[in-house]
Amino acid sequence: MVSLWHTSFIVLVLLFLGGSHANPAARRHGQLDVNHKKQPLQTSRPYNIAHRGSNGEIPEETAAAYLRAIEEGADFIETDILASKDGHLICFHDVILDATTDIANRTEFAGRKRTYDVQGFKLTGWFIVDFTLRELKSLRVKQRYNFRDQQYNWKYNILTFDEFILIALHADRVVGIYPEIKNPIFINQHVKWSGGKKFEDKFVGTLLKYGYKGKYMSKDWLKKPLFIQSFAPTSLIYISNMTNAPKLLLIYDTTVPTQDTNQSYYEITSNGYLAFIRKYVIGIGPWKDTIIPPKNNHLGLATDLVARAHALNLQVHPYTFRNENSYLHFNFHQDPYAEYEYWLREIGVDALFTDFTGSLHKYLEWTAPHQNKEKKCRGPPA
Repeated sequence: MVSLWHTSFIVLVLLFLGGSHANPAARRHGQLDVNHKKQPLQTSRPYNIAHRGSNGEIPEETAAAYLRAIEEGADFIETDILASKDGHLICFHDVILDATTDIANRTEFAGRKRTYDVQGFKLTGWFIVDFTLRELKSLRVKQRYNFRDQQYNWKYNILTFDEFILIALHADRVVGIYPEIKNPIFINQHVKWSGGKKFEDKFVGTLLKYGYKGKYMSKDWLKKPLFIQSFAPTSLIYISNMTNAPKLLLIYDTTVPTQDTNQSYYEITSNGYLAFIRKYVIGIGPWKDTIIPPKNNHLGLATDLVARAHALNLQVHPYTFRNENSYLHFNFHQDPYAEYEYWLREIGVDALFTDFTGSLHKYLEWTAPHQNKEKKCRGPPA
């Protein structure tokens, strides 16, 4: 198990070196074989994906949340990538800062509130794209949900993509990363880079700088495991010309069309579309309530989406699994382990996004501690 104190010290030094801009030592660290002789990634059971870190305990997408997730046994740490006004890639979920930072209390930024069109809706708030990295680094973050532990509020700041990657690379076992190309249409509209580069170019360029490459289960991939995710199929297709790293198409509610192509849920989950997109992705990441639609907080009949995806050799990584009773359907009797059991044993998915990495790790250890069978290499044909 990773030494939290040791890794914390390393990360604190790296964040200090980064100052108000992206880490100036990033390229040098990127050339180091930091995963040499480490405990390898487990590949014998479903993956434990730390959704925004261990954010059930610590504010999301912070260094502390990711360190905690690694300590608790996460296979992958997951993050959302957006961009600052001056073009730095950062780890943050929302395009506005309102819900999880102290921006509303910062009088110097009071005049920065704006209204923009985001995926067809008018949204008002303090937008990330209107702030430089230096300004974003001056903010402090808090727990998103008031029913979770509040003791870590205002202790941590916003991470850059470089800092996130360094947390994974400096763990004392191999830990994968699972970044999302977040709101690419919006980012490309509001942030401009030199040479006509796009958000997606900067995203892939950062991964390549640190040596993330290779097809799923290849030697390069196992050394630095990576899944790239996005709700925007055109972004995934576009970056396929730049990297052969495995990608997943995220799928939201049945009522929400794709943000870039305006396709319906039913179109992108059809056999024809899955057969098309499998040329570019290794799997899909659906919201779990679209796989098994609930009614009155009870599970309904399961759809055949998982079976159809598996028939096309696509992995299925549903989101998001949370321990709190308010997120557990009545069928699970307020027991998150019962939910894990159902999804992994009955539905047969390949990975879970969870806010509570420790709980999922314990379940996986208890139920499959010493499996020798390697994970099936689902993915597009070679």
